[in-house]
Amino acid sequence: MPEQQLSFRDAINQAMREEMARDATVFLIGEDVAKSGGIFKCSVGLLDAFGPKRVLDAPIAEAGYIGLSVGAAMTGMRPIAELMFGDFALLTMDQIVNQAAKIRYMSGGQCRVPLTIRMSMGAGRSSAAQHSQSLHALFGHLPGLKVVIPSCPSDAKGLLKTAIRDDNPVLFFEDKMMYTEKGPVPEGE
Repeated sequence: MPEQQLSFRDAINQAMREEMARDATVFLIGEDVAKSGGIFKCSVGLLDAFGPKRVLDAPIAEAGYIGLSVGAAMTGMRPIAELMFGDFALLTMDQIVNQAAKIRYMSGGQCRVPLTIRMSMGAGRSSAAQHSQSLHALFGHLPGLKVVIPSCPSDAKGLLKTAIRDDNPVLFFEDKMMYTEKGPVPEGE
């Protein structure tokens, strides 16, 4: 299979673009993901490609739009919700831990939550104490959640596509220091 050299950021963008083109139920929501292309520029061009009904800028109300995403997932959509910083996941603990992670089990498998939550993690950009934590281990101990941390552009693309297609909630952590790193990424699937 032919390969291309992509940055970690571009591999994430390509995965979202391909999944949104493949499945009309996939949409992206988060703070500044539409017009500005995201704080780390992972969603550049998606608004132009898919329009404002599928690429939505959310207000600074993480609990609100994560809760909206859980509800949308329960009704047949496949949201990709972006939390600018993983630290903000602490504001959404009820929605993630008590709703998204447990609804499938509480409904006896009748309800699924195909939700992907992308969030940055890690220090190194002078982002201060509330923007530099790595909380992936915390979520790894909670039943009903899948936690993913890609380590290269190829993993970023493949794991994100897999997360979006999963019928369960997946927390997709992206190390902020890796967005510009480049590597080989297979074209297509």
